[in-house]
Amino acid sequence: MLSGLTRVIKIILPKGLFYRSLIIVAAPIIILQLIVSIVFFDSIWIKANKGMTRSLVSEIKTLVDVYNQSDKNQINYITSIYKKNYDYVINILEKEILDDSFERKFSPMDRSLRRELKSTFGSENYWFSTTSYLDIVEVKIRSDDKILQFLFPKEKIATSSVRLFILWLTVPSLILILIAILFLKNQTKPIVKLAKAAEKFGKGDYVNEFKTSGALEIRKASYEFDRMAKRINRHLKQRSEMLSGISHDLRTPLTRLKLQLAMLSQKEISKKMSNDIDEMEKMLNDYLEFSKTQSHEETVKIDITKLLEKIEFNINNKNLTIKKDNKIFLYGRPNSLRRCFENVIINGLNYGEKVVVNINYSSNLLILTFDDNGPGIPEDQFKNVFKPFFRLDKSRSLNKSGVGLGLSIVEDIVNSHGGNIQLNESKLGGLQVKISLPF
Repeated sequence: MLSGLTRVIKIILPKGLFYRSLIIVAAPIIILQLIVSIVFFDSIWIKANKGMTRSLVSEIKTLVDVYNQSDKNQINYITSIYKKNYDYVINILEKEILDDSFERKFSPMDRSLRRELKSTFGSENYWFSTTSYLDIVEVKIRSDDKILQFLFPKEKIATSSVRLFILWLTVPSLILILIAILFLKNQTKPIVKLAKAAEKFGKGDYVNEFKTSGALEIRKASYEFDRMAKRINRHLKQRSEMLSGISHDLRTPLTRLKLQLAMLSQKEISKKMSNDIDEMEKMLNDYLEFSKTQSHEETVKIDITKLLEKIEFNINNKNLTIKKDNKIFLYGRPNSLRRCFENVIINGLNYGEKVVVNINYSSNLLILTFDDNGPGIPEDQFKNVFKPFFRLDKSRSLNKSGVGLGLSIVEDIVNSHGGNIQLNESKLGGLQVKISLPF
């Protein structure tokens, strides 16, 4: 039961740090103010209102008794005295019917006045209204065949300090909550800034000199993140430069070997060795392509439809079908995404006769599916084909003459854009590559 209650509370509570911190600050203030208000209302205001109302009804009862026992001259004298000293207006009404349309059910003032009048005059011998006039209460009492009307200030049955008390109660609370909002906003801003920088860095974007701010703990986390980002960037740069350097340096001896083979008289041996050298050059190209995925490229707004149109034009194969949708934009690195899509499409064309590309999107994801009719990949090898230098001999590899870096490059590019890649069986009988990218 306790775990279920905890689960419900977690669902109801906001997920953001700012709003949770605001609840931690504001909830005790609000609860305290409610408790103080209830205690004040119950023990002070209601009791004071009850005592004032009882005193007033006693005065009215006294005036009604005097009216029943006195002559007209005494009644006029008492009426004038009360009007002068107590702000009472007393009138005698002839043949007026009392109705019960006066009561406000949720008004403490009306409930208190009704309770005292009912206990003193009975349930059918009085009528009152606290809303007929702005600052005046009207009370009518039946006495024999006449109706006595009493008009007196509302302050005689209502304490004037209630509104002032509520004002003093709410205004400081609102000021405190407003100050808390300003301070919490300044404290959570560095955390949001750090989270955005981490998200940007996780997608492969370069993070400029990160300025630390906020509390001491947040400054330390930001400082360590900045150092970590610089170390990772330095490592990636060194790896990229190393691969590029090795690939570039090996091109020179391979070119010399080609020239020497061309001068050999034994053409059959020369042809075989030339094929081996061509394969080595393609391997070097794969290494260079893999190193390019780690190179720095600015993130820009990309029209995916136009990007796929360029790929379709460059490949120029009638067996490639791209089902375009409306213009869809996302932020990314255009050269990397072009290389990613081209690798998947060319792989499908190498091992199949037909490739169909579909574009779909949801509220926050762009989904591209690449279907081919090739031999496919066994399901138990789906995870392995993403490993660098892994090749399938029985069914297919990403590149027949490559080194098995194609899908590793594709996965690296997709992950660096915060996306996801999945392999499934295609409806065309081959392999389906499904790439999901966030807008």
